[in-house]
Formats: sequence, C-alpha cells, structure tokens
Amino acid sequence: MPDFLKKIDERLQAGDSLELVLTLILSEFGAESGTIHFLCDGILLLVAHVGIPQPVLDKIERVPIGKGMAGLAAQRLEPVQVCNLQTDDSGVARAGARATAMKGSIAVPILVEGELRGVLGIAKADEHEWSAYEQRDLLGIAATLGSSSGLR
Repeated sequence: MPDFLKKIDERLQAGDSLELVLTLILSEFGAESGTIHFLCDGILLLVAHVGIPQPVLDKIERVPIGKGMAGLAAQRLEPVQVCNLQTDDSGVARAGARATAMKGSIAVPILVEGELRGVLGIAKADEHEWSAYEQRDLLGIAATLGSSSGLR
C-alpha cells in the first residue's frame, strides 16, 4: 500500500483531477463507484464522483454530518460500511442509496492529524464485507487525499 499512497500523492501533486484520483482508488479496490466529500462550514460537499447516477447526485451534493453513510463516518470519525445497500435495513444508508445499484459500500473519514476534512466513499456491485486491512488502507488513502489536496 505505501507504493499506492505515493502514487495517489504524486497524482494530486501533479494537479490531476479528484475524479481521476478517485478512479485509481476504485480500480485498486475493485469498486465501481465512489465519492469524495470535503467538509465546509459543517456540511459535506460533493467534490468528486465516479459511477453515481444523476438522481443520487442530486441527493448527495450536500450531506449533513450524521446523515447517511458519509455523514455517519464524519460524525463517528471511523469507517461505516454496509455489505449490501440493496437489502440493508439498519438505517445506516439512506433509502436513495439503492438507486446506485451498488451493494458492498464503505465510507471513511478523511482525517488529517485527527481533524475531519471530509469523507471518501466507495462501493462494489457485489456484496462485500470490508476487512480490517481494507479499512486501514482506505483510511490511509483518505489521509493522503486530505493532506495532498490542500484542504484546510
């Protein structure tokens, strides 16, 4: 994973778009869709997305802390995952998330020196339980996003 983190950092330093960087992250984890939200005035604002249908985009452009997977990851400062968005009834994922047609989904906070900067979310078309190793790697990627993209 250190080589991948270096690659992400290099892409960000080179000025590549967050969509391109998100595409690299999705490829690394075999995921089909993803989002990056940055924190601004207490609201998570969508700044990059890949594979998200328009009806869903309209609902996730601004996410309050504590709402949906991204909002809960931001509130808890820890990963929030759902094995199958299509059948989940835990209340973690919002009802509109089913419109993505994704199943295995995870949202991880973007933390820099313990400070919340945003949330990275990725999802797979198949059911998936995100391992402790995958969660650790995604937290490292999220921290690189927060540090390298100049978010303050």
